[in-house]
Amino acid sequence: MDRDALLLRMDAAAVAAGTEILRVRDGGISARTKSDLSPVTEADEAAERIILAALAAAAPSIPVIAEEQCAARGIPEAPERFFLVDPLDGTREFVDGRDHHTVNIALVEAGRATLAIVSAPALGRLWGGDVVAGDAWTRDLPGGPRRPVRARVPDASPVGLASRSVDSAETRDWFARAGVTQIDRIGSSLKLCLIAEGAADLYPRHGPTSEWDIAAGQAVLEAAGGRVLTASGAPLRYGKRGCANPPFVAAGAFDPPLP
Repeated sequence: MDRDALLLRMDAAAVAAGTEILRVRDGGISARTKSDLSPVTEADEAAERIILAALAAAAPSIPVIAEEQCAARGIPEAPERFFLVDPLDGTREFVDGRDHHTVNIALVEAGRATLAIVSAPALGRLWGGDVVAGDAWTRDLPGGPRRPVRARVPDASPVGLASRSVDSAETRDWFARAGVTQIDRIGSSLKLCLIAEGAADLYPRHGPTSEWDIAAGQAVLEAAGGRVLTASGAPLRYGKRGCANPPFVAAGAFDPPLP
């Protein structure tokens, strides 16, 4: 299967998962707390089942590392090539009745997220990216056409994005040093997609994240000409033992201050 055909199958899986997420939301949300103290709902688990079945049918030879599966069974050692899935990023947003939650499917090859879909079902938007082809796009759900997106170089003070649920003096100080005066607080990987389409410029993250939170958004952003860098200035990589990310900054098409 070629890359665009695989991306189409990933797109269809994310749309189906998003439809199920909205069905659960409309029926009433009941959340439980996982061992890491993060919330999980029926929607997380149902969306993951849909995605796992779709990926097994589309690319049975490619292993999958998925958030809820890892919560139940432990995190496996990552192979050279694998899918990385967060079926519902921004579960707190979802439980609180906000729309900034996403479905994330990424293909990781040799430590790099290279192919991805990020869907925001409650917003009726979906983004895709192929880093190898340098092609990033968005479309409206359910069946809108693709529109290309590109990250920007800000011509004035950059627009910053921050997590709604995580705040720190370190991040506030970083924004001040970067000259950021407008800071919008948004949950989930949606932040990386907004930078990819030129609606914002910087997203620093000093607090903890897991690989499945960021991989798909990073691939969309890099395909659009942006970047996600660690404190050393290197791109954020995947397949790390334990799946924990170091601090990073996501940026548009320019060199950002490092975290």
